[in-house]
Amino acid sequence: MSGGLLVAGTTSDAGKSVLTAGICRWLFRRGVRVAPFKAQNMSNNSAVVVGPDGRGGEIGRAQAMQAAACGLAPDLRFNPVLLKPGSDLSSQVVLLGEALREPVARSGAGARTEAGPDGSPASGTTSITATNFRTLRPRLARTAFAALAELRAEYDVVICEGAGSPAEINLRDTDYVNMGLARHASLPTIVVADIDRGGVFASLFGTVALLDAADQALIAGFVINKFRGDLGLLQPGIDMLGNVTGRPTYGVLPWDRDLWLDAEDSLAYDRLLGRPAPPRGTEWLDVAVVRLPRISNATDLEALATEPGVRVRLTVEPGEVAAADLVVLPGTKSTVDDLAWLRRTGLADAVHAHAAAGRPLLGICGGFQMLSRVIHDEVESRQGTVEGLGLLPMEIAFDPRKTVTRSVGAAYESLPVHGYEIHHGYVSHTDPGLPPLLTYADGRTEGANLGAVLGTHWHGAFESDGFRRRFLTEAARLAGRHGFQVAPDTSFAAARERTLDLLGDLVEEHLDTDALWRLVESGPPAGLPFIPPGAPPAG
Repeated sequence: MSGGLLVAGTTSDAGKSVLTAGICRWLFRRGVRVAPFKAQNMSNNSAVVVGPDGRGGEIGRAQAMQAAACGLAPDLRFNPVLLKPGSDLSSQVVLLGEALREPVARSGAGARTEAGPDGSPASGTTSITATNFRTLRPRLARTAFAALAELRAEYDVVICEGAGSPAEINLRDTDYVNMGLARHASLPTIVVADIDRGGVFASLFGTVALLDAADQALIAGFVINKFRGDLGLLQPGIDMLGNVTGRPTYGVLPWDRDLWLDAEDSLAYDRLLGRPAPPRGTEWLDVAVVRLPRISNATDLEALATEPGVRVRLTVEPGEVAAADLVVLPGTKSTVDDLAWLRRTGLADAVHAHAAAGRPLLGICGGFQMLSRVIHDEVESRQGTVEGLGLLPMEIAFDPRKTVTRSVGAAYESLPVHGYEIHHGYVSHTDPGLPPLLTYADGRTEGANLGAVLGTHWHGAFESDGFRRRFLTEAARLAGRHGFQVAPDTSFAAARERTLDLLGDLVEEHLDTDALWRLVESGPPAGLPFIPPGAPPAG
């Protein structure tokens, strides 16, 4: 059995994903055969993985990024359970890459299935809710535990990422991603906290103290994330934390503005995405991305934000949409519901005004679907036929079976483009002569390029450098930004590699890597003290 480690956090967005990636990169550069793992992820940011059978499946995008840190292609086992929220109360279940479709109501409370046009539950996908989680949990846990066992048999080390906080004690009896996973696999656990949120020492101490004795025995120590300032001022707190918990702090990671690519959660973004470099020409290009309530794969816009002179802003303000050069409607897990929100907030009117002025408007996946005249949806929202924004002469329908695939083709006649697709909606009808934005390698057309209104179902297309440059050049022309020039040397793949290397550098420079390696190799230290008020040791 290989070595392993669990990276837990005091909260969501504490830094688990980036710390896991950094440890993976550090080990990979040492020549260790290392793999990432997250038993269950809840995110609408996903990546497409081609399985051994040639079919496409989904995992959390953070695990795809961690795989790259390990020098590996993504594997469905790196994130065996993916929950994709479609509302505040339910999430689609993706198990080993595939949306779970079988109705499970026969086994008890059962999971809700999305009914199709004939009302048959088998035509939809299973959704998990608070009330049916206990019914589905055994199957999800078995799948996750089996995937981890396979990975540990194949790799020298598996670095596991937790979810949320291990101190969510109301959920501990059903947990299989935090201390439930650590207990099952005897994993030493480090807890990371974001000092930007404040209360870092209380949150680290409280996380340990709320756990029962068996869980506490696996908590080996701490990492503090996003520190700015004089480390000497922090040291007394680190010393006291060690005294009251009997556990070391393995290091303090500094806040770094360059760590923004492949964000696990779009809500982790600042309103301004990335660090915009000065323009190569005389003018900037301002991009407004509408932050939809169920925004998905917002990482599509990161490639635009790597370009000098391009400011990419996520917004919910109609005024910012009105002032932008380029407006983007991104992907969404709930096309019809988010379209209704767009209308309620006045953003739909701002989008219409932008398009009417002849300035460029781009829709990606769900955002592309919103641009249609009519949407027929008996699968995702089950609202039947609804009116779209009417900016493209096409109709959208929804198929119960999700399209999940990698795509290759060309744009602007000869520029190579690669991307991936994750969608139930498809173009069911277009008016003759609607120009496509992209062409598949087999000659099929994709998307639309109608004057200033453009759209595609492809995610990740802007990672193709030549296509991105041409698209931005055309967008600047349509927006009247004639002084904007694209940079000829920006490489998105190189930018991603620099980010991964930066994560590895931060781990090597700021953490006690010798102590981390001892944890990976030898497991949880013996004799760690119990901290009340958690449930004490038996007897």
